[in-house]
Amino acid sequence: MTTTTAIALLLALHLGPVDGPPLIRSARSGRWSDPATWEGGAVPDEGDRVQIRGGHTVHYDRDSDRTIRSIHVAGTLEFARDRDTRLDVGLIKIQAGDDASENGFDCDAHSAGDHAGHDRPALLVGLPHEPIPAGTTATIRLKFVDGMDPETCPAIVCCGGRMEFHGAPMPRTWTKLAREAYRNEAVVLLPREDVEGWNPGDRVILTGTARQFGYKDTRTTSVAERPATEERTIREFKPYGDDLVRLVLDRPLEHDHRAQGDYRGEVANLSRNVVVESAEPGGVRGHTMYHRGSRGSISYAEFRHLGKRGVLGKYSLHFHLVGESMRGSSVIGASIWDSENRWITVHGTSYLVVRDCVGYRSIGHGFFLEDGTETRNVFDHNLAVMALRGEPLPDQVLPFDGNLGSGFWWANSLNTFTDNVAAECDQDGFRFEVVASEQFDPVRPVLQPDGSRRPVDLRTLPFIRFEGNEAHCQRFFGLNLGGFTSGVVPPDSAPKEFVIEDVDGIGPDERHPFLIRDFRAWDTHWAFHAGSPCVRAEGLDLYDSEYALWRCVIDRHEYADLKIGRITTMGMFFPRPGRATPADGIVNLDPVDDLPPTTVITHVLPAGSASRVLVRGTASDDDAIRRVVVNGREAIALRPNFAEWQVELDADPAGAELIARSEDVAGNVEQTPHILRPTPRSTGTDRLPLPTSPTADR
Repeated sequence: MTTTTAIALLLALHLGPVDGPPLIRSARSGRWSDPATWEGGAVPDEGDRVQIRGGHTVHYDRDSDRTIRSIHVAGTLEFARDRDTRLDVGLIKIQAGDDASENGFDCDAHSAGDHAGHDRPALLVGLPHEPIPAGTTATIRLKFVDGMDPETCPAIVCCGGRMEFHGAPMPRTWTKLAREAYRNEAVVLLPREDVEGWNPGDRVILTGTARQFGYKDTRTTSVAERPATEERTIREFKPYGDDLVRLVLDRPLEHDHRAQGDYRGEVANLSRNVVVESAEPGGVRGHTMYHRGSRGSISYAEFRHLGKRGVLGKYSLHFHLVGESMRGSSVIGASIWDSENRWITVHGTSYLVVRDCVGYRSIGHGFFLEDGTETRNVFDHNLAVMALRGEPLPDQVLPFDGNLGSGFWWANSLNTFTDNVAAECDQDGFRFEVVASEQFDPVRPVLQPDGSRRPVDLRTLPFIRFEGNEAHCQRFFGLNLGGFTSGVVPPDSAPKEFVIEDVDGIGPDERHPFLIRDFRAWDTHWAFHAGSPCVRAEGLDLYDSEYALWRCVIDRHEYADLKIGRITTMGMFFPRPGRATPADGIVNLDPVDDLPPTTVITHVLPAGSASRVLVRGTASDDDAIRRVVVNGREAIALRPNFAEWQVELDADPAGAELIARSEDVAGNVEQTPHILRPTPRSTGTDRLPLPTSPTADR
């Protein structure tokens, strides 16, 4: 019997069946490149399977193109911050225990459960308060290895552990043009303060501002065939006056990009110094996912060339059925681009904060809430560009979803959407869709303010907040509230009249309408469609579109400060009555605020003194928030209505829990406050710190 065979036999007896080569395990904490860190004294190399044992912390300090087959992180794998690092790998699984097999994709059934303190395994590519610094890079390249399952690998999977990706912060990940950018020119004018942290060599996009004409344009079936959005690289910066800067691009633009009054295109930076990518974008792509009971956040990291096309659950970034178990986690300032299966999928998850992210080119919907049970998530100041037409995925939960390419798509409106922009998507900028059928019952278990779950018709749930959003350069819809499928009852049916086949005229009641504040759609085919009844739109700006209000179900609709201009065909086209009849009379909306606010602690950090900590978070409500209180002390609003807030507290060396709750002006007090139990940094675990909040001064 050879030594290798003996080792394999021993491993099989100890760990169960072996998935490939023998397992190299850590012998102690130490540097990855140090032979003394590993049992047998050999540093892992091409094709090896690796296990970092519980209680061990291994510091990854290599820049290597040698592909590790798999890494099971049962302890801590932390990337160096003082040098460039690169790891090529087929699978990283963050999960407690000794099971180093190549699984973990359905870990709900076999997760070791929630872990506290140093027992929680962790992958740390930077930390919120100690990101990978500017000038240093950390790259994970997911590479398919022969013998693995191509439907699940390559991947990074967090199964009850902690997974962190944090790059160098930048004040803005995207901004608006300060002046129109012209074709045949290689210069873009932007606000100086908005490009701090941007560098020569960074990849940028300029969003399209010249729409294609949807179904009328028989030359295209997707904006990807003739995109108005353009990719460029920054060559250099040149000052322009006191407040502006010229971005000199690597080559001239092919299109004009509008910047007129309130109607301006965007420039977004896609480059980050922390990168997760597929090593072979044209081959087998990788994906990432968090499972229930996991921990961790993402800030200023880049996820590129990921997503398995046509495969359910294998997305660029996936929060999979985590429920409320990851309250406090956030995705801030990330760049997710060239995805073949969505950008960020929030599935069966609540209380996630997604802010200042840039999504560019995805197959299917971009920022996607998957099954209709997702509530109290916050999507704030994200940019969605070129969500492209895909196909329905096999065995998807919602059979009516055609996956036709919406920047933001959801089936449960009890979430927050603020200050987001969608540009040049194939189908919609923003779309809410629920279709009842024999295959789908819209009555789903929905999280209640007291933490319980109750069956509720998804079509009747209003927004927590929908304010300041914008869509432009859309070949179909800017905002599609309630979906739309045209149809007529067959001739032998009665009555012979138009049939509503979207939300079927069902929506919230007069006391809890859809509140849409300050929505702007321009350079769009159908600017606004509402198939839902009970809508109050305040500050609706519909401009330079084929239609403004298109086939809306005008049942208990109210419009205030409505601005319609430069509409090619018709400002209001074919309004429909919905379920209302003349016998119902006129019913006015009478909104009442009886929904408590939602609060999330996103960061905890030292306040410059060992005896003080700074706690930051976000809050949201359908009306005004009166106050946010953390451990009895009122927080300061960093942005209007406590969209971001902070409070300084005395530090408790024992790591006492933090309790944050909000109260709105109507007197509603949050019944399920966010309770965070931080642990010291030395345990490598669940503390959620952040040194700065670049968005707080917006």
